Amino acid sequence: MRKENSSNTINEQFLFQVCELNSAISLISGRWKSQILYSISQGNNRFHLLKKELPNISDQVLGRQLKELETDTIIIKKKIPNTVPVGIEYILTVKGWNLIPILENLCN
Repeated sequence: MRKENSSNTINEQFLFQVCELNSAISLISGRWKSQILYSISQGNNRFHLLKKELPNISDQVLGRQLKELETDTIIIKKKIPNTVPVGIEYILTVKGWNLIPILENLCN
């Protein structure tokens, strides 16, 4: 964890205040995050489906990135009722859906 008064933290806070784009880029700049978001938008909304779509990502990295996306309210984690074991699906929030056209434009 970074110190609150470190120059990196102060610079990051300044950049976020100057332009919201810096904040948005920060949310999706983690390893695999943009690919995970796009894949969820295409219907690959369960862990095993994401692993199939992104075979080179490790379980640990995928789990960590999903948790960060959930913490940043870009996705929500939803239990699928009446499944054994309990099934989990990931759903884009409005914020997440708003990022998809931006990602598509950046890729084109």
